[in-house]
Amino acid sequence: MKKNASILLACLAVLVATWSFNSNQFNNPNKDKLLIELISYVLDRGHFEPKLINDDLSEQMFFDYIEAIDAQKRFFLASDYKEFEQYKYALDDQIKSLKIDFFKTTHTRFLKRIAEVQQFYEQLLDKPFDFSVDEQLDVDYNNQVFSSNTTERKNKWRKQLKYSTLLAYETKLSEEKIKTEEDPEYVPKTEAEIEIESREATLENLKNVFDYLTNELQEEDWFSVYLNAFVSQFDPHTYYFAPEAKDRFDTSMSGKFEGIGARLQKRNQAIKIVDIISGGPVWRGKQVEVGDQIIKVAQGEAEPVDVTTMRLDDAIKLIKGPKGTEVRLTLKRVDGTIEVVSIIRDVVELEESYAKSIIIEKGGKTFGLINLPKFYIDFKDYGERNAAIDVKKEIEKLKKSDIEGLVIDLRNNGGGSLQTAVDMAGLFIEKGPIVQVKTTRNKNEVLYDRDPAILWDGPLVILVNETSASASEILAAALQDYKRAIILGGSQTFGKGTVQNIVDLNRFVSNSDLGNLGALKITTDKYYRINGGSTQLEGVKSDVVVPDRYSYIDLGEKDQSNPLDWDQIEPTPYTTWDRYLNYEQAIQQSKLRVANNKNMQLIDENARWIRQQQDDNLYPLSLSAYQKEIEDDKSYVERFDQIKNYNNRMSYSSNSDDLLAINDDEEALEKRDRWTTTLSKDIYLEEAVSILQDLQLRYIPKNSLATSNSDTE
Repeated sequence: MKKNASILLACLAVLVATWSFNSNQFNNPNKDKLLIELISYVLDRGHFEPKLINDDLSEQMFFDYIEAIDAQKRFFLASDYKEFEQYKYALDDQIKSLKIDFFKTTHTRFLKRIAEVQQFYEQLLDKPFDFSVDEQLDVDYNNQVFSSNTTERKNKWRKQLKYSTLLAYETKLSEEKIKTEEDPEYVPKTEAEIEIESREATLENLKNVFDYLTNELQEEDWFSVYLNAFVSQFDPHTYYFAPEAKDRFDTSMSGKFEGIGARLQKRNQAIKIVDIISGGPVWRGKQVEVGDQIIKVAQGEAEPVDVTTMRLDDAIKLIKGPKGTEVRLTLKRVDGTIEVVSIIRDVVELEESYAKSIIIEKGGKTFGLINLPKFYIDFKDYGERNAAIDVKKEIEKLKKSDIEGLVIDLRNNGGGSLQTAVDMAGLFIEKGPIVQVKTTRNKNEVLYDRDPAILWDGPLVILVNETSASASEILAAALQDYKRAIILGGSQTFGKGTVQNIVDLNRFVSNSDLGNLGALKITTDKYYRINGGSTQLEGVKSDVVVPDRYSYIDLGEKDQSNPLDWDQIEPTPYTTWDRYLNYEQAIQQSKLRVANNKNMQLIDENARWIRQQQDDNLYPLSLSAYQKEIEDDKSYVERFDQIKNYNNRMSYSSNSDDLLAINDDEEALEKRDRWTTTLSKDIYLEEAVSILQDLQLRYIPKNSLATSNSDTE
């Protein structure tokens, strides 16, 4: 195991050491040009699959950069775009010759257009909006064109401001109605007063946005956007970190920070929740879900700020904040409904991201569940604490309760340490290969479990979903290839089969007077299953597919821009698990149960409706149409209440070791109670336990379990 770990940890060091360079090679006095030179060098020599910097790359980079700075096509005019098009096939030449004419031209023009919009947006908010007019706002910006003149551009802004005001207006109307119902003596505000307040809120929001655009953002901030339009052509996980962004990344990786405990991503001009961190305020509050879009952010009782036009980093600055402070998020749910939620920021608790277990009782039999939020590791001391060691401890505790089957829950597990996934797989099989790794220099490594001992030799089910990624996919794929576990979940996992490393760009330059140059996160390796197939794009396909509300939403690697392709290499020899008597039969029995389960059918119907809602890009701008849409959505969503109220009628209890540890800790007991309440509503866990009940084992004398198999190493 130590050999495997050293291979991975030394990978980048070896890679950098083999590059031929000296510090005098990079001495351009212009910081922007120096960054282009350095980044191009690192990408060419360090990226797993370097691309030709040619006209094809130039064209896509052109589109991506314009979209990054004016995604909603509300600043530039069609004449600007036509002028910019002369660079569409010239950006590759600009990069090679270290020229930044295109950036300078677009940046100067963008600042000019911002100033023009500043001259008229207050006029648009000077008089009341007529919410009786039947018109719509089209948010399908990808299929729109830039305004041909200033009149068209002003009308685009009018509709956007009207929609923002309508959201506030309807919310305030609802609040006044509730106050009147709760207090007969309350004197409600008039509709005219509410309309004025709503416009004032929109105006204040726009002032903040433009103050940020013109006063806080510097040219180097926009140049970072330009650089990322370049590096993102190589793959979606290669990213340039400006010094400040690198500091934020380091903080997020430290496992302790103050905020709401959620990971955000901007896709298709929308800021969405893509991961909820166990133990954080969002996780504890259960008000926010993966897939929710953040529309507005408010600090406590302050007016909300519209973040739909902001860069992701800028929105994050508004959302994060000190422990104990309140942030209110206006969310567009995955089902299309709009809701405001209040979150009290807190320190995200690392302890809640560790493995934990619970005992399940069903039909007079006892089973175990281990929840693993991520594959964590102490990089300073691998043996001190890591996911594999903790899972081993949880299994040992569960075995004391004579469990008859085990479920490993990897849902929403975004991955982490590959080595912990390798070690964890070894807990369930005799020695053998777990994963293949192909490096930048086309060197293949096979990572093995070399310990013939098996900690758990009973029935095993792995729970996954569309956000199970990276190391989660390695573990699930290995146990599926060995036919050691049955994989239960969505049609496939996330599909991230690559690994990234951080390259400090400052190491290439000596005695630079240009300040901190930042860092480049770069894709350096690719994972392959022991059967030779990559987990890239395809992920791990579940043995038993169950519907969930994300079934038809674009969440995976295949839905990212410029993902690396799926491919395969030669399989490495391995011997499948032979202790199950009815492996295939148990899978078929589960599929039949799922197909005939009315609640599963309802979940699938809900998922299809959610997809339909997300494809609707026309928003009404009349109050009556907007309110009708809200009521229609609410009525339809109520059809799925029985899913929320479902009870799987299994009982849950902590093992004696855990009870002893948390007996006097009220907060820990509350967290455990909240977890068991969630588990009692988990229809997927119920099916996982049903599979465990179905699986039958061939008897093998205990003294033969630790013998070596026939794998070739």
